[in-house]
Amino acid sequence: MDSFVYNGQPVRVVFGSGTLSQLPNEVERLELKRVLVLSTAQQRQEADQLASLLGAAAAGVYANAAMHTPVSVTEDAMAVVADERIDGFVAIGGGSTTGLAKALALRTDLDQIIIPTTYAGSEMTPILGETKDGRKVTQSNSKILPEVVIYDVDLTLTLPPRLAVTSGINAIAHAVEALYARDRNPIVSMMAEAGVAALFTALPVIVERPRDRQARSAALYGAWLCGVCLGSVGMALHHKLCHTLGGTFDLPHAETHTVVLPHALRYNESAAEDAIAALKRALNVQDPADALFELARKLGAPTSLRELGMSEAGVAQTVDLALSNPYWNPRSLERDALLHLVTNAYAGARP
Repeated sequence: MDSFVYNGQPVRVVFGSGTLSQLPNEVERLELKRVLVLSTAQQRQEADQLASLLGAAAAGVYANAAMHTPVSVTEDAMAVVADERIDGFVAIGGGSTTGLAKALALRTDLDQIIIPTTYAGSEMTPILGETKDGRKVTQSNSKILPEVVIYDVDLTLTLPPRLAVTSGINAIAHAVEALYARDRNPIVSMMAEAGVAALFTALPVIVERPRDRQARSAALYGAWLCGVCLGSVGMALHHKLCHTLGGTFDLPHAETHTVVLPHALRYNESAAEDAIAALKRALNVQDPADALFELARKLGAPTSLRELGMSEAGVAQTVDLALSNPYWNPRSLERDALLHLVTNAYAGARP
């Protein structure tokens, strides 16, 4: 076996059904007295319920979390943190709410408890992507990593199948890139392969039987594994393109990852033989890029950037932005090949 380095992320994970009931104990364990509950406006009701569950330990609810973690929203929330003398955060929701909690923690170094209701996976990473003036900037810092993640399968039973699919494929993307990351290692690769397999199997069942608890549990478990992958090794072309597309054109996060993944994988497959072999095992197919495209198509997820609201003029702009900031990728970045990739993703062509 080749030499490798593995850095484990120190996150406490509480996984199961009904685990939300353990939230007060986790708040007490962290010795938090004035918690700010975070959510999007759409999940305000769930946030209010958490505040009721916490009783006197909840100092308030901030329900303005937004996609791509705008710095303006974080600055607004920071005023609440100061006014209410907040000493910790509880976030319920998907990547938008998790992103806000992380942005606040980066600025305050206060403890976070994250309660995911989607398969975003970002709760398991010390990575934060913030948007300002139409540009999304990503950074990594130990302050960003949550202290506790509570996975409650019950909270995902009402996640609409379409959202479950895009959220799940977004999670798969984390693991796919981990398989060919420059700093990949056998531990993360093992988790990546298992995470991809769990989600690829569970998502069609969720679409057919949305309240299938076993499938929901498998999907949430897979999302956890894929999130660990995202936080443990570097990412490459796929994530760079998606951050560019999301920050520049304000495209929906999970849907953008769903559209781009098969095309980015096709671009890199000639330089990532071990990753392709692992994906063939995980998906039980001979063409992983095509299989992921078909998964999205058959389950009713978007397959083109055009569907997400991007204009055709954005194709060339995306390529220019991707090339303007060099970064590592298993295959060198070539303008013509990248243009072909983004053009196909825009049109929804088969990769």
